[in-house]
Amino acid sequence: MQQYRTDLAVEARELYRERAGETTKLRGVRARERQRRGFPVTRVDILNQEGAEALGKPVGSYRTVDLSPYFAHRSGQFLPAVKALSEELGELLPEEGPVFVAGLGNRAMTPDAVGPLAIEHLLITRHLKEILPDFRPTSAAAAGVLGTTGLESAEWVRGLSQASECAAVVVIDALAARSLQRLCTTIQLSSTGIIPGSGVGNRRLALNEELLGVPVISVGVPTVVDARTLALDLLGGGEDTEEPAALAGKGASLFVTPKDVDAQVREIGKILGYGISLALQPGLAVEDLTALLE
Repeated sequence: MQQYRTDLAVEARELYRERAGETTKLRGVRARERQRRGFPVTRVDILNQEGAEALGKPVGSYRTVDLSPYFAHRSGQFLPAVKALSEELGELLPEEGPVFVAGLGNRAMTPDAVGPLAIEHLLITRHLKEILPDFRPTSAAAAGVLGTTGLESAEWVRGLSQASECAAVVVIDALAARSLQRLCTTIQLSSTGIIPGSGVGNRRLALNEELLGVPVISVGVPTVVDARTLALDLLGGGEDTEEPAALAGKGASLFVTPKDVDAQVREIGKILGYGISLALQPGLAVEDLTALLE
């Protein structure tokens, strides 16, 4: 039996249904699909421990926004993509209170640079609360990875979030997917926080409400597919398929990215920055954000 590597709840649900059969009821999990500003959105709610064990994800809400229409057309798609993201995120955020945004990842490694790039397009307002009292106080940081800082992501996020006395934390990070089609075209929002490095098999201390003491909303973008997962998927294997002898466990440390990953990560980083900013400052228009940020 093979274990596909994926950070996406929507893919974990697909894998469960492939393994158990389309007609098998997945107890403890509720899923529904809808459109948001012309973009498909799949919401997967893991309701209890039974559902969590079935999908291998913590109890909570997971929302997957498919931005394929944006990358297929681009022209005229930026505004609806930003609004779709902001509206989905707005439903997960507390209604009021300061927010700290953490951009995880390594800026020097493109597939892992989603978090830092998104922070570049984020409207920071905490230091302007006396000048702009109607703006929601927002602070942010992109500190880098353990190998360049000597600090666990959880350590610096906890310290900075406590210093900012925030009511919630938004964590942005790169993820791993099962499907090539979802790379750099999918955004997963989750109310459960995140485990940095889990997508590439380098699991670190979890960033969640239990650790930080406030709600933690994760915003993740899959940028890599594990090579073994990709090979099994292309061969048409299901979750219960025996690994082909030709693989013999190879590819566990190899990852595949799109050939234009540089451009795609930069684009989606801008969508993330604008979308999160709009969710935190719903009284602004995208044109206002452009004027303030650029």
